[in-house]
Amino acid sequence: MHESTAPPTALTIAGSDSGGSAGMHADLRTFFACGVHGMTAVTAVTVQNTVGVTGLVEIPPETVAAQIDAVASDIGVGAAKTGVLASAATIDAALDSCDRHGIGRGGRTPFVVDPVAASRSGEPLLRPDALDALRRRAFPRATLATPNLDEVRLLTGIDARTRGDLLDAAKAIHDFGPEWVLIKSGHLLDDPECVDLLFNGTESIELPGPRYATEHTHGAGDVFASAITAALAKGASVPDAVRGGKRFVTRSVADAYPLGSGVGPVSTFWRVSPRSY
Repeated sequence: MHESTAPPTALTIAGSDSGGSAGMHADLRTFFACGVHGMTAVTAVTVQNTVGVTGLVEIPPETVAAQIDAVASDIGVGAAKTGVLASAATIDAALDSCDRHGIGRGGRTPFVVDPVAASRSGEPLLRPDALDALRRRAFPRATLATPNLDEVRLLTGIDARTRGDLLDAAKAIHDFGPEWVLIKSGHLLDDPECVDLLFNGTESIELPGPRYATEHTHGAGDVFASAITAALAKGASVPDAVRGGKRFVTRSVADAYPLGSGVGPVSTFWRVSPRSY
């Protein structure tokens, strides 16, 4: 028997997806593909498939916090990210636990806030009070915030419709307090490229990439944020982690596959084995 050295660790504080395409399932697949040991604090259980979400049950906030406490106090957390946080009570409980363990700005552990507010098909995944809690507690704690354009509109009222609107969106999110903001532009379907924007209050970095003609993009935002989180767990700087995450999700979209009767997932299989299915 040969005992290996433990890999870096990353924690996802997120909801489940019974269809296996998004949420914590996409996060864990990405962590594995990026060579990072993944851990979970489950915030909600969703009932969903490739067509849509038909149910959501919140995990008690104290249980969410206890999950974070359990893994952080024993295993340690190299980097953490959020997904669906469901309610203000869950956000407050999760952030209190993160504070206890030095996760986020002011602590030693990078913290990525992916403010997932609605499902791909439009079903709300946050209570109304959670939007204010994201602004008030989560963003000021974030090393990096990674909203898409729908989330920008919900959080700020800015309706970004062109590449030229991305900087205004980034500035508005940055005003909530994160160290860095990544505006994901996948929803700008009229743009022939997929150009995301990284901003830290003074410097902006454009991240161009191809736009693929596929409807199978379920979980793309989760994969992008979790690939970034994995790189941060390995010690990468935020710009380098975001560049690596962009490469990872671009290839995952290129390898997306059909599943069920609706929208299939982006694929992380390319990273671990040749496509053989």
